[in-house]
Amino acid sequence: MERPEASRVEAGQGEEARARLPVAPSMGPTLAGMRAPATVDVVDRRVVFISALAVVLAVAAGLVAQGLGALIHLFTNIAFFGRFSTAEVSPVNHSLGAWVIVVPVVGSLIVGVMARYGSRAIRGHGIPEAMEQVLYNQSRIPPRMTFLKPLSAAVAIGTGGPFGAEGPIIATGGALGSLLGQVLRVTADERKALLAAGAAAGMAATFGAPVSAVLLAVELLLFEYRPRSVIPVALATATATGVRLAFEGSAPAFAMPELALPGGAALAFYIVLGAVVGLASTLATRAVYAIEDAFEKLPVHWMWWPALGGLVVGV
Repeated sequence: MERPEASRVEAGQGEEARARLPVAPSMGPTLAGMRAPATVDVVDRRVVFISALAVVLAVAAGLVAQGLGALIHLFTNIAFFGRFSTAEVSPVNHSLGAWVIVVPVVGSLIVGVMARYGSRAIRGHGIPEAMEQVLYNQSRIPPRMTFLKPLSAAVAIGTGGPFGAEGPIIATGGALGSLLGQVLRVTADERKALLAAGAAAGMAATFGAPVSAVLLAVELLLFEYRPRSVIPVALATATATGVRLAFEGSAPAFAMPELALPGGAALAFYIVLGAVVGLASTLATRAVYAIEDAFEKLPVHWMWWPALGGLVVGV
């Protein structure tokens, strides 16, 4: 039987460890209920095993990223030019005239039907939903998300939706990691590491930024800096970046001209610019959630909400 003194010491260590975690206040009750051991991790066979799975997962996430890009181009060609092709084109070069208004409406209707009869989870932004599964569902994401999320994203973006592919790719990578963790006999912590590795691999495959992808996974999905988690995620991002290099070369995701070495005045301006952009991003985030709250008050089923947004985009 465990001694009360030992229990109190272990509980105190757990509270102290959790107190050091910089998390949102809303996550406090969930983390307080966790019973994570206060021991130091070692790189054992399980870490090696999960890391090997993470590498395989990263290859799959990198291929999914390439496939999603091709699928978006396919739907763009079909919707705006009436041809079957995966060549990269811009919708602005269409010749549909006023009929172009209908294109995003139809695409949004398709996505709404997929969300209602497939999975409501495809309505989300990607990372927040993954965080929810980590905190409240032991990192279990429904398997159907592995194909519904990229397919719905390709339809929405390909028909003119003003979205980026990075969110769906990150969500799909996380869903692949969760699926792998559900198929194999792994613990909840190992499944969380696989989910985070898949999500980070998706980001690395999109932007070719493995270090940023690791930080994103640690801060938003893992909530810890431990070998059992960081090693698989780091290997996954490096592998996914390699997949991207194999398909797209070493060119950066966002082309930039040659920049001269900035002086003191330029550096000071960059500080001000960073503050302004940070403020603007906060306002943009609040505006997005305010619009979502406004849609919640509409007297129509949520399946029709994307079509209303698509109509605005079309106009």
